[in-house]
Amino acid sequence: METTELLKKVRVIEIKTRGLSRNIFAGEYHSAFKGRGMAFSEVREYQYGDDIRSIDWNVTARFNHPYVKIFEEERELTVMLLVDVSGSSVFGSSSKLKKNMITEISAVLAFSAIQNNDKTGVIFFSDRVEKFIPPKKGRKHILHIIRELIDFKPESTYTDLVEPLRYLTNAIKKRCTAFLLSDFICNDFEEALKIANNKHALVALKIYDRRETELPAVGFIKLKDAESGKEIWVDTFFRSSRNNYAEWWKDQTIRIEGLLTRCGIDHISINTEEDYIKPLVKLFKKR
Repeated sequence: METTELLKKVRVIEIKTRGLSRNIFAGEYHSAFKGRGMAFSEVREYQYGDDIRSIDWNVTARFNHPYVKIFEEERELTVMLLVDVSGSSVFGSSSKLKKNMITEISAVLAFSAIQNNDKTGVIFFSDRVEKFIPPKKGRKHILHIIRELIDFKPESTYTDLVEPLRYLTNAIKKRCTAFLLSDFICNDFEEALKIANNKHALVALKIYDRRETELPAVGFIKLKDAESGKEIWVDTFFRSSRNNYAEWWKDQTIRIEGLLTRCGIDHISINTEEDYIKPLVKLFKKR
């Protein structure tokens, strides 16, 4: 993409999403993701006058001498965006691709974060971690993130949620709030999800297109897997073909939502044809 065209797109998204984050999401974001009061800092040897309730019994047992946990005030959050850039994100049957929806929502979350004085970082992923932008503050940093969201070209077209979740767990040492933006069309990732959510606060945003939920009755159509490139012909004239596809989508949706619920992860689904404002506000208020 030409630099001039890219800058124009960045500016358009900045104007729209910064306004939304300031006028609509600011209060809800702050209430939902404000600092959690006191955060663990370190352990030190017990001193006369220390509260015995702060004794770290594991460390005490290891060194056979009392140690206490030291906490410090948690003044800010780190927000990480885990962004799916696999081949299936470049799909949309209406005016907006899933990729475009993910870009806008990511920008809204990023601007909401910096208005709350939080750091923001990004992990772009396919079936591997494609790019890591370390968390920082400031408008310049957010604009850099938006440029990457618009123009980033992944090396792989496949999807694997295990790799980005593992990377998040290992790369971000302190607890953060992580938004996972994907269509979740992938294989099992439950174990990695549990581990990451145990260390961080995960929020899942499933982005999908209406045409992915059902096949139209238009006769023979050629379907292409955006990730593998495999093509097949399907006769949608037969109701059984349409029903089988609809059942597959329904089963997958139930599986993913059940998994996220079991892991205690807040989640929403957003259609590319709908306004994402209401679902986001609902998510913020729920937290």
